[in-house]
Amino acid sequence: MTYHLPAGKAVSGPYVVDVTPESAGWGYTSLRVLELPPGGTHTFDAGGSEWIVLPLSGGCTVAVDDDHGHGTFELTGRTGVFNGVTDFAYVPRDARASVSSAGGGRFALTGARCTRRLPARYGPASGVPVELRGTGNCSRQVNNFGAAGVFECDKLIAVEVLTPGGNWSSFPPHKHDEHRPGEESVLEEIYYFEFAGHEGTPGLGYQRVSPSGPGRDTDVLAEVRDGDVVLIPDGWHGPSMAVPGHHMYYLNVMAGPGEERAWLICDHPGHAWIRDTWQDQGVDPRLPLYTAPERSA
Repeated sequence: MTYHLPAGKAVSGPYVVDVTPESAGWGYTSLRVLELPPGGTHTFDAGGSEWIVLPLSGGCTVAVDDDHGHGTFELTGRTGVFNGVTDFAYVPRDARASVSSAGGGRFALTGARCTRRLPARYGPASGVPVELRGTGNCSRQVNNFGAAGVFECDKLIAVEVLTPGGNWSSFPPHKHDEHRPGEESVLEEIYYFEFAGHEGTPGLGYQRVSPSGPGRDTDVLAEVRDGDVVLIPDGWHGPSMAVPGHHMYYLNVMAGPGEERAWLICDHPGHAWIRDTWQDQGVDPRLPLYTAPERSA
């Protein structure tokens, strides 16, 4: 199994990235990245999965049709992932949806096979909690747009992580590949990367995944660039390293078989101590790169 998919290796039809449960060899988690030209439209069937349409760059209109009615959601979007929090739209399973963009753009479709059918909904940018996690050179920003406890889904969990150049995120290494009630949940995970360039030089970073035990032998050390994907069916994942001078963005998409939709992780026992040092350091002053807009009165 190939766990690192460089840009262009997961192209399928209209999608520049198309990771399905079948292509990944697992049961739940999907990611599609759709690029639309100005005036472009794309229609897709949700099938047995729920989806969040998340603008990476540009804005769009998401129209949803199913047996329960019709809904249209205007997404303002953003100029890019390093420029602001975005609004988004939820598409339920068994629906048909279209994504249209007058100005064109790039849009992530984060998906998870699910059982419950929830209503189609709009997620405002002002409702996205922006979290600063870690301190010192482990500082990063997390946009919790689709986190458990923030936005209701059946199975899907999705967040954005922004790591300033030179910092390490997804650290200490952690895992979520065993069912241990109240301590750890089983979640498949997709990382999708983008980087801030500098004067025409593209950015890059590195992603590590290491085996976590018998039968959980995912092993990756990958140089990652714009549009790359790393699949994590199991294992200790982290660090995610941003080279100096280039901020790193990754979109995390997760889902699993548990009845409870929860992100419960276990830190690597050899590196968990690093959390104890954070209280003696400040958060990287470059963070947050941006904050969510104020809620309308």
